[in-house]
Parts: sequence; C-alpha cells; structure tokens
Amino acid sequence: MDLKKLTEQVALLSRDVAAFIRVESQRFTDDRVENKSLNNLVSYVDKEAEQRFVEGLRELLPEAGFIAEEGTGEPSQGLNWVIDPLDGTTNFVHGVPSYCTSVALVQKEEILLGVVLEVTRDECFAAWRGGGATLNGNPISVSTRDQLQDSLLATGFPYDDFGFESEYMDLLRELMHRTRGIRRLGSAAADLAYVACGRFEAFYEYGLNSWDVAAGVILVREAGGRVSGFHPAKDPVFDEEIVASNNAIHEELLEVIERNWQRQDA
Repeated sequence: MDLKKLTEQVALLSRDVAAFIRVESQRFTDDRVENKSLNNLVSYVDKEAEQRFVEGLRELLPEAGFIAEEGTGEPSQGLNWVIDPLDGTTNFVHGVPSYCTSVALVQKEEILLGVVLEVTRDECFAAWRGGGATLNGNPISVSTRDQLQDSLLATGFPYDDFGFESEYMDLLRELMHRTRGIRRLGSAAADLAYVACGRFEAFYEYGLNSWDVAAGVILVREAGGRVSGFHPAKDPVFDEEIVASNNAIHEELLEVIERNWQRQDA
C-alpha cells in the first residue's frame, strides 16, 4: 500500500467535500437540523458530506470498511476508514468557525494515515505513517515550548455527558492558573491539527469518539508530538479520553490531569 499516494488522494477528496460544505454554509437554514441526542446536532450537510466521502474512499480502497459518524457503510475486521464528515457541526449551524472534515485509515487500532481539512481557512493537514506531517503540502512540527506555564492549551466541554463535571472543572481551574490560557474551538480535529503545527502546546478532552480524533492523532505523532489517554492504560482513539501535546510538556500536563481526574474506570 502506497500510503503517501493514498494520503494525497484523500486530501484531494477532502478538498472536494470541503468545497461542498463551503457552498452549503452560504444557504444553510435551521429547518434541516436534527438532534441525535442532547445537544448533539446533525444536518443534511453532515450526511451528504459523509456519503461523498464513502463513495470516494470506496473507489480508492475497495477492501476497507467504514467507521463513520453518521453510520454510512459497514466496518470490517481489518482496514477501516474512520470518518467525521463535519467535525464542529454546532459551529457550522451557528455560522461560527471552525469546522473540519476528518478522515483516517486504520488497520485494527493502528492509524496509517490521516487528513484534517479546516473548511473555513482552507487548511489541509495530512500525515501518513513514517512520512511526517504537512499543512497545505509544507512540513509542520509541534512547538518547542517546554514549560506548562508558557503553554497555550485547547480543550472541549462535554455537551451531553455531565457525570464528571466537577472533576473537569477542577482540572480546568488549575490549568487556568498554570498556563498562558485555554481555548475551546469546538472541533477536536482542529484542536489536534493546531497542536501538530505548533499553535497549541496541548489538547485534552474526554467523551470523544474515534472519528473525532483518529486523523488528528497521527498528525500530532508525525509532527513530533505525543498522544495518550488520561491514564496509561487508556487508548486515546477508542477509549474516549485524549491528551495530545508537543511531548515537552506531556508529563507535566499528565500530572495535573491525574491529580484532578479520579474516575472509577481509571
């Protein structure tokens, strides 16, 4: 499998889908939005974008299955495309940047490639195993800041799982005092891409799905960063909690998280 060529093809497909999303953003209305669950929105744009991805990716790699947010296609026991057709739907619905497309190819639990396209900025982040990470074709790397106090972090807040609200607020409170600031973009794919290119030193969040983060995880790793769960036993893609950093501040950040995050399933 030529991962470099495949990544380039996925990037081209992502640009096509992003162009569709960009056009629809100019004529979007609330009457075509549904609630999958509390505050979990889906629109016709999500569904159509996913269908376009599945059709295009099936042509590139017919043997691969699909793990897609809106349920298009079926997963396989081996290779799977992991797709979020519009990460940041709430932002999109309200006309707020940023929102992304996110596509990764995984072999069981190993990520082979990933492409995140930030639609409003037309920024295409891409990486494949062993090939480094790029932004619009130019190599990128994580930042070199090595102190938490000098770092800018990103996070997200759960929209329907408030069972650990107290712990999360305790964590947020400490990090507010120990960093340069914390941003909440509303798109985990964008957060991870921004860690990969050095705009953020780290990103952390819980309650995410594989399609939110799979592509971003390989971006960060191939850009020289580190990705883990909140605890060593947790998988950052499939266990719904993630810490991604420039590596230099990872241990310091984990210490803060572990002190404030005492979950029963840790």
